[in-house]
Amino acid sequence: MEGNAKHPAQASENNTPTPHKSGFVNIIGNPNVGKSTLMNRLVGERLSIITSKAQTTRHRIMGIVSGPDFQIVYSDTPGVLKPKYKLQESMLNFSTGALSDADVLVYVTDTVEQPDKNNDFLAKVQAMAADNIPVIVVVNKVDLTTPEKLETLVEWWHREIPTAEIIPVSAREGFNVEPVIRRIVALLPEGPVYYPKDTLTDKSLRFFASEIIREKILLNYDKEIPYSTEVAIESYSESPTMDRISAVIYVARQSQKGIIIGHRGAMLKKIGTEARKELEVFLDKKVFLEIFVKVAEDWRDNDRALRQFGYNND
Repeated sequence: MEGNAKHPAQASENNTPTPHKSGFVNIIGNPNVGKSTLMNRLVGERLSIITSKAQTTRHRIMGIVSGPDFQIVYSDTPGVLKPKYKLQESMLNFSTGALSDADVLVYVTDTVEQPDKNNDFLAKVQAMAADNIPVIVVVNKVDLTTPEKLETLVEWWHREIPTAEIIPVSAREGFNVEPVIRRIVALLPEGPVYYPKDTLTDKSLRFFASEIIREKILLNYDKEIPYSTEVAIESYSESPTMDRISAVIYVARQSQKGIIIGHRGAMLKKIGTEARKELEVFLDKKVFLEIFVKVAEDWRDNDRALRQFGYNND
């Protein structure tokens, strides 16, 4: 996918040749701390879906920002959790994999969660910092605390990861995000251009169509329903004036199918309308969207189904 997002990081304007800097900047942290909101702010585009529910992000999503003398390859990852089924094992693999290939690690926490909530994963981040991998700890949601509590929290993080830079932000409000970007650019190693400069993400339009539909499910259903569904794009036909998309919402049990559809199809129609409108904004063209509902029994623990949906559990 291509784009030309505006970005506050700028190359040097003098005539001295500057080396090209590039690297992989991986965003990790516990569920619901605002990783996806931060990712979208850093990239300047809405690539990751955002809801108040935990486990919203299921895949590792790359957002690419390029300037004349730099290229940042961001990765948004699922929140770190203890797996209850194979889907969550795959999600955890995406998160732990981000530890192994980071040139800069952005660990997102917030002013609400207990900072030592996940000591095992925190220990891995500390080990990376000790191994001289640059770590930035982003303390999100500063609008939800007091200056005194924030100062105490920042001091705690300085003790836990002495080499890390601690930057308080409000990703939702866009407060103090630009210093994060500047530090990332400063910390990047010299490197090549990994993707064409006009590339915005490694994901396809099919992926974003399925994610937008899944977001509407997360926003409109409660309890276990959003976590039991997966969206697959059966067909995607592009034209200059209208894209035609056929999607399937898969549920884990027969009883969930009726809940998704709703009385006389009202809920499914609502999901389809909301997703179509957002897709039209995202694609800047008309969209014809049809959505079906099918049952894939216990797909979250089925290796074959997980591979079909793009989760690698090998």
